[in-house]
Amino acid sequence: MAKPKVLLLGKIDHAQKTWDALADVAELVEPQSTNRDDFIQECKSGKLDGVVAAYRTFVSVGITGLWDEELVNALPKSLKFCAHNGAGYDQIDVHACSARDPPVRISNVPTAVDDATADAAVFLIIGALRGFNTALFAAREGNFKGKTAPPLGHDPEGKVLGVLGMGGIGLNLKKKCSAFGMKAIYHNRNPLSEEMAGGAKYVSFEELLAKSDVLSLNLPLNKNTRHIISTAEFKKMKKGVVIVNTARGAVMDEAALVEALKSGRVASCGLDVYEEEPKIHPGLIENPHVMLLPHMGTWSVETQTSMEDWCIGNIRSAVETGKLKSPVPEQADL
Repeated sequence: MAKPKVLLLGKIDHAQKTWDALADVAELVEPQSTNRDDFIQECKSGKLDGVVAAYRTFVSVGITGLWDEELVNALPKSLKFCAHNGAGYDQIDVHACSARDPPVRISNVPTAVDDATADAAVFLIIGALRGFNTALFAAREGNFKGKTAPPLGHDPEGKVLGVLGMGGIGLNLKKKCSAFGMKAIYHNRNPLSEEMAGGAKYVSFEELLAKSDVLSLNLPLNKNTRHIISTAEFKKMKKGVVIVNTARGAVMDEAALVEALKSGRVASCGLDVYEEEPKIHPGLIENPHVMLLPHMGTWSVETQTSMEDWCIGNIRSAVETGKLKSPVPEQADL
């Protein structure tokens, strides 16, 4: 009997042996296409018939485009599973995948990213609080602290860390920031158990905005969270608040953030994600009080390897058992 096919969308950079081992249970194939139109035609041509599972990376959007309704309905009818290599999966229309006949079941990598992403957030929090960004550039330009000394920063000790979205990354961040003497409050759709929250206080969204000295965004991007932080929300924050976003760019209105920085409502911010990546709003680039990382939250050998291993594990589980290890929450009842 012929082996089921597994489609690789993107590259395996670290866990090649784990990927190659899948050849024991599946035929490993790759698309010939390099753009969305060609990929859709390749699917419709029948060349990918027999593919039961796909492994996709974040950057494979360059090959397929977004997994919207058009693409999902063009995929081979044999495709039942997609293992997405990332915690966030906003590139995939899960509703369209569930509605297809047969449905495409989606998995993500929910916990392997927690440590590295929280580490990046800590870096941005300390850098933004202390105002290190201006001095970093001045030193490289031969001006040491600058032609004029930068404004004094602030110590993290005693500051209130507000976490919007207390999932795995938020909990990890809370634990690490407690070592700096920060006190955590958080808002989720539902409060966590006291044991899981680990001393962090659950507050309403309004209270989170009003009381946070540092606000960290750690929530997924979906239709309910897009621009959850915008002009009205900035007005409710403390003057001089620090904002850090390591989630998805579009959970915050970048144009509104630029204005909040200009007015001084937001003193500084640290960003790893942007609304129109790789494009960055010019108002953010121009502002010396904005620390910018080019989406490097999981950019470490250990984390990338762990993510690939986890994702490949989802593929193996799908082929061998017909189930994914970590299906996305929206499909829990599918």
